[in-house]
Amino acid sequence: MLTKEKSSMMGSIVRGMAAGVAGTVVMTAFQKFVEMPLTGRETSYAPADFAERILPIHPTTEQGREQLNWVTHFALGTMWGSAYGVTAHTGMHGAKAIAVVFPVVYTGDVLLNTALGLYKPGTWTAEDWTVDLVNKFVQATATGVLYDHVFKPTQAS
Repeated sequence: MLTKEKSSMMGSIVRGMAAGVAGTVVMTAFQKFVEMPLTGRETSYAPADFAERILPIHPTTEQGREQLNWVTHFALGTMWGSAYGVTAHTGMHGAKAIAVVFPVVYTGDVLLNTALGLYKPGTWTAEDWTVDLVNKFVQATATGVLYDHVFKPTQAS
């Protein structure tokens, strides 16, 4: 008889981090192949701007800035995944967990970037809000689905 083994909090967080990386891959593909062709939006360097604001890292080449952008993009996705892992550890999964994690992490993201002077949401158009919300909701949803179906705890007998 198969029974679900209770995972440790650390195991849930690590699986969440892995799901967050994979969810970020999904969001990035969505941005590149769906959202950006529809909106005409150029590549965002918001992740690099964030890293440069909080860390003593300031690339001097375009290639260095692109690398910092990618690393930070995936690091932030990893953080979103760890939040899902913590929520899943409490027993909440699927749409319910996404509905808890997404607004908390998204609001924190907007507030922190605004406090750092990187975002000016009061000047955003409806399209700006839609693009930001949809892209990050794709990431959060993909992370949750991947956590629950790919990175779920192993079964024990």
